[in-house]
Amino acid sequence: MTVDAGRLRFFAKATGQTDLIYIDLQAARAAGHPDLPVPPTFLMAIELEQPDPFAFLTEIGVDLRRVLHGEQLFTYHSTAHAGDNLVAKPRIADAYVKKGGALEFIVKVTDVVRDDGSAVAEMTNVIVIRNPAGSN
Repeated sequence: MTVDAGRLRFFAKATGQTDLIYIDLQAARAAGHPDLPVPPTFLMAIELEQPDPFAFLTEIGVDLRRVLHGEQLFTYHSTAHAGDNLVAKPRIADAYVKKGGALEFIVKVTDVVRDDGSAVAEMTNVIVIRNPAGSN
């Protein structure tokens, strides 16, 4: 994904960012950025750019009607900016059950890097699957 300045501005406004560095190039440059910086949580958009971002769940037989978003964590290594080419590299880091199998958890970790390989962020997403066959 090439980070687009227009999308950054739209996302910043939609998420209520009040710092001008996210919408005004001059303010961003005055703050030491080469271009508009990526606002917090914007990187989730990379994963959602796929035609079917939840295909990995359906491929392992998960009924999407039973999926809950459990947790999201971002660990930032560097700031991405408009014009950067970013690559997301997802992997399943863990899977476990709780409540006698009533809840299944999948921990997906996605490394986000620039096309030169430099680290931007690590995103951790905990997906919860309600299993009616499990016991409480």
